[in-house]
Amino acid sequence: MKVAIAKDGDEVSGHFGHCSEYEVFTVEDSRITGREILKNPGHEPGKLPAFLARHQVTHVLAGGMGPRAVDLFCANNIEVFLGIAGSVDGVIQDFIAGKVTPGQSSCHHSGECGH
Repeated sequence: MKVAIAKDGDEVSGHFGHCSEYEVFTVEDSRITGREILKNPGHEPGKLPAFLARHQVTHVLAGGMGPRAVDLFCANNIEVFLGIAGSVDGVIQDFIAGKVTPGQSSCHHSGECGH
């Protein structure tokens, strides 16, 4: 599986579409076997789900995103976990251990986050 975490610095970003970059972890047999940084290519409707799908991402973790973005990720067979906070390294370890469950999105705007 490939897990993309929206991040700002070393912390999980509160808004998926507005983060500076995504850290993508390749996880096999409950171990991290690879990691890469993808710069955010820009926040446009529908762009990020397709972008991450091209990188074979299967799971996305973030503080929040709008409901339309969640639907677009689901349409790309990418599972979304929202309400995530903390250090990226701690969150990926918790995710691998099965200790991360989806929560409430930190996005409380109407429509897409940031609008």
